[in-house]
Amino acid sequence: MTDASRRIAIKGRVLSFDGGPTDRPTLHEEGIVLVENGVVAAVGAASEIAPHLDPEVRVVDHHRHLVMPGFIDPHLHMPQTQVIGSFGTELMEWLSKYTFPEESRYGDYDVSRAASTFLVDELLRNGTTTAGVYCTSHPGSVEAFFSEAERRQLRMVAGKVMMDRNAPPRLLDTPERGYEESKALIQRWHGVGRLEYAITPRFAPTSTDAQLTATGLLAAEHPDLHIQTHLSENHGEIAFVAELFPWASDYTAVYERFGLVRRKAMFGHAIHLGEREMAALGQAEASAIFCPTSNLFLGSGLFDLAGARAAGIKVGLATDIGGGTSYSMLRTAAEAYKVLALRGQKLTAFEAFHMMTAGNAEAMGLSDRIGRIRPGMEADLVVLDTHATAALSWRMERVQSLDEELFALMTMGDDRSVVATYALGRRVHDRRAFQETPPLPPSGAPGLSFSAEEMEQPQ
Repeated sequence: MTDASRRIAIKGRVLSFDGGPTDRPTLHEEGIVLVENGVVAAVGAASEIAPHLDPEVRVVDHHRHLVMPGFIDPHLHMPQTQVIGSFGTELMEWLSKYTFPEESRYGDYDVSRAASTFLVDELLRNGTTTAGVYCTSHPGSVEAFFSEAERRQLRMVAGKVMMDRNAPPRLLDTPERGYEESKALIQRWHGVGRLEYAITPRFAPTSTDAQLTATGLLAAEHPDLHIQTHLSENHGEIAFVAELFPWASDYTAVYERFGLVRRKAMFGHAIHLGEREMAALGQAEASAIFCPTSNLFLGSGLFDLAGARAAGIKVGLATDIGGGTSYSMLRTAAEAYKVLALRGQKLTAFEAFHMMTAGNAEAMGLSDRIGRIRPGMEADLVVLDTHATAALSWRMERVQSLDEELFALMTMGDDRSVVATYALGRRVHDRRAFQETPPLPPSGAPGLSFSAEEMEQPQ
């Protein structure tokens, strides 16, 4: 039996955010997600599904734990895992003092491979099954990350950073080389397994007009690819863009001129946007990626969620490792709540978990594959324990509703709340360190069932 043909029934409190950001989610207090060939075959009440299960289906019972779509992180930097939490600078100084020297090490493939393995392990430990990943300007960094993601059979989006100015020489490419290396990586990796390539100009300050022209050509040749870059994170950055591109009416106009504002274009931060810019992003069906821990840590500003939504902009929620300070989407959502509170806005628990799952899938243009638990969707799942710590368990004694439970989990939870993470129905993380990695052993005796407690024992 191949890995893809395995069937598994995952039991628990099955929760999926099937509607819009403010809609109540679908909850089966005693539910089952039946997975066949890596996709959801059925989801519903255990009382309805269990009597019809084939005796050979392996059942894993998570009892009181929440089973929901795997978390999605649409913006992070693979080479910044060892400069996370660096002290005391704003964006532009942070790049020159910490980020660029660190990324210069990634011309060494072994460095990229080690960082890729660490990052994927950490994402899965935090329940994140898909991410939008910036590698470095070195093609080998993309090779290393995609190789690791493919080995784990994960859905990941990543790309080689393109930049030809305002960075150390070891990190610079040229317009021609950036185009050719990106093109080769697209041909090598895009569509392999569950991998997708993102055209990745770092941001306007590190690309000349010539490079952005080449980037626009690449985008025109591949209209279905993701584009990822940064936009309006910091006032100093915005002023620098105005100096470098005096012909542009605003920051967004730079990307518009080169054909980079479109559907599946993901603009990290997008904090200080003018009314025209907001309208342009909304009309183009582009996405703004809200990175609260990074924005607070670097003192960049406060994202306007209500304004972005009013303009029709798709909004994602992301960690932005390593300007961001936590790999956990739970911690990230907790900081998002605080950022929005400072703007006089509120983020409910239902909205937050929708953003971490279905909303981020929509922001990444992947909502037909991930983000919800529905028949035909890929079976990427996270299992969460709302009583994972003594403090959470104590708090839960006073919880009286699902939204209150989720809000407490969001504000007090972290990686300790992640019981298990599944990719295509295969357990790729367990909080007691067990992982199923290909190739898998036989599925076991007919009707074999594992309890949540048995699952957590070292194997």
